[in-house]
Amino acid sequence: MTETGTTLGEALARRGVSRRALLQYASVVAAQMMLPASAATTIAAELAKVRRQSVIWLSFQECTGCTESITRSFSPTLEDLIFNFISLDYHHTLQAVSGDAAEKARETAMEENKGKYIVVCDGSVPTLDGGVYSTIAGRTNLDLLQETAKDAFAIVSVGTCAAFGGLPHAKPNPTGAEAVAPLVKGKPVINISGCPPIPEAMTGTIAYVLSLGKIPDLDHLGRPMAFFGETIHDRCYRRPFYEKGYFAKSFDDEGARKGWCLYEVGCKGPVAYNACATVKWNGSTSFPIQSGHGCIGCSEPDFWDRGGFYRPLSAGTSSKTGMYVGGAAAAGALAGLVAATVARKRKSVAMAQPAAQEAESKEG
Repeated sequence: MTETGTTLGEALARRGVSRRALLQYASVVAAQMMLPASAATTIAAELAKVRRQSVIWLSFQECTGCTESITRSFSPTLEDLIFNFISLDYHHTLQAVSGDAAEKARETAMEENKGKYIVVCDGSVPTLDGGVYSTIAGRTNLDLLQETAKDAFAIVSVGTCAAFGGLPHAKPNPTGAEAVAPLVKGKPVINISGCPPIPEAMTGTIAYVLSLGKIPDLDHLGRPMAFFGETIHDRCYRRPFYEKGYFAKSFDDEGARKGWCLYEVGCKGPVAYNACATVKWNGSTSFPIQSGHGCIGCSEPDFWDRGGFYRPLSAGTSSKTGMYVGGAAAAGALAGLVAATVARKRKSVAMAQPAAQEAESKEG
C-alpha cells in the first residue's frame, strides 16, 4: 500500500510503475469519462500529486451484487483502485476486521479525513418504524448514513437500490425503503444505477473525482453523463434490424437465431440509459442483448414495477413517462416495419420488371 504522506506518483515509482504507464491509464479514464484526449495529461499529473483518498463503503438493503460487480472491473481493476489510488477504510464484505475494530476504522477515517473522504453506498435505506428493518452495529442504516455523510466530500450511490430504491422500494415497500440522495442534505450525490452497475462506471467515476477533485457532469437523475448519456438502444448493434422492422417474436424463433431486434419480446433498451452496449461486461466480452436476452431497464427508477420484462414497452410500461417513451418506441418500430414493407415491395417490383419487359418484347 502507499505509504502515509507520500504522493501517488512517488508510491507508483517505487513499485516500478512508469510515468508512461500512468499516462496510459489516465488515457483510459479520460476516454471512459468522455473527455478530450488532452485531458489525459491533466489526469495523470493530478493523480501523481494526490495522496490516497479515504473511501468508506456503506452497505444497506442490498444483495452484495454491486460489490461483486466492482471486483470484476478491468480498467481500473479493483486491485489498482484499492492498492494504488484509494484507501478503502471500511467495507463490510472486503474488510478483514469486524465488530468494534471495524467501527473504529470508520470513525478514524472520518476524523482524519474530515471534508475529504468519499462515501460509497449500496443498498436502499429503510425509513419506516425508525428504520429498524436494517441495522449495523446496533444502529439503523439511516443513522449510520447521516453520521458518515456529514463530513464527506461526496456521496456515490452505486446500484439501483441506493440510487432509486431498487427492489426493496418496489410495491408494497414494507420497510419504507428510500434512495440515498433524498436522505443526505448539503452534499453532492452521484448515482451510478444498474442492477448491478457496470464495474467500470463505478471505478471510472471514483478515479475521475480523485484525479480532478470535482463531480462529473450528471444527468437529471444525478448519473454521470459519460455512462448514462445515451440509451442502450442508441448504441445497440441490433438497431439496424429495428430500423428495418426485423423483430424476434420469441426467444427460440428464426429471428432470434439470426440476431434480430428483441423489442417485441420486451427489450427496454429504448428507455434505458446505460453504457452496457459500449463498455459491456467482463472486460468488454458481452452484454445481455448480445447474449440473446432483452434489456430489462434495471438502470431506471421503478424498473421492477413497470410491468413484465417480456412484454413490449407499449404494452408493459405503466408510468406516464414510460408510456410516452414506449409509444415513441412503438412508433419507431412501426416506421421500421413500414420501411421494410416498402423496401420488399420495391424489390419485388424490380425483380418483376425484367420479366415484364421480356414478355412485352415477345408480344411485339
